[in-house]
Amino acid sequence: MKLSTLMVIKAIIVLIFGIGFVVIPAPILSLYGASLDPVGTLMTRLFGAAFILLGVLLWQAKSDAGSQALKAIVLGIFIGDTIGFVIALLGQLSGVLNALGWLNVALYFLLAVGFGYFSFKK
Repeated sequence: MKLSTLMVIKAIIVLIFGIGFVVIPAPILSLYGASLDPVGTLMTRLFGAAFILLGVLLWQAKSDAGSQALKAIVLGIFIGDTIGFVIALLGQLSGVLNALGWLNVALYFLLAVGFGYFSFKK
């Protein structure tokens, strides 16, 4: 797989989740067995805005092969996805979310592995 393809996949994933978190946060999180109070709704919408930012950044940077900026973006995503994987796994193991939470664990893991590969390959 090429880096640009991985970036498009990640961009689509975060844009879908980001738009959902901004527009309909409570219904999205109810799929995971979670409920939101007003503060949780605000934080989920802010998280969605960050996902949209990331999706646009990835989409725009996908064709900038070999640049220092792209290398920094890929490393940053690898680090963020690795942290996301650990947090999602710990949350899932503690029973915070229902079985759908394993989707987040898997997505973070696969994306961390993919971006890790492109971060450290020579």
